[in-house]
Amino acid sequence: MTILHSAELSIFADYFQFYLQDEGVHEDWGAFWTDETLERMLAVGDCSIGIATVRNMSVPVAIAVHDDAPEADFHEWELVNECSFLVRTGRVMVLGCTEGTPQERARFSLPPGSYRVRVSYVGLDTLSDDALDGDDFYRLQIWPAPPAPTLTLKTRRATAG
Repeated sequence: MTILHSAELSIFADYFQFYLQDEGVHEDWGAFWTDETLERMLAVGDCSIGIATVRNMSVPVAIAVHDDAPEADFHEWELVNECSFLVRTGRVMVLGCTEGTPQERARFSLPPGSYRVRVSYVGLDTLSDDALDGDDFYRLQIWPAPPAPTLTLKTRRATAG
């Protein structure tokens, strides 16, 4: 397995979410979020994926595009989801839901086709009392693959409340 592209980003997760999407497609993000997708912290459209966060601030995001499915290294992650994603234009962007100008969006090229995206989450219970700071971290791994159902590969353990 080879990593073809990688980036470490800080994405403004306004409304506790950010998106991976084909640059030329505009899906209705509001329709993605249901009780089930909120619980899973992942909402999936055809060409857009919404990733829920625990903070309404800028969050660290690592992205890696692989030539094949990455190793299943779930031990250090609290929650791991996987879904399919269609790229139509060859340009993909990562953005917060209120990021307005194209300059505020992280972009990269990805040949048109079908991909799998594995979203791994860690540090979800590390927020400060005011919920502005934390050690939450989000990793997106992307590789070519035929469409398949959305799966939760590792479930987040309930925390004492």
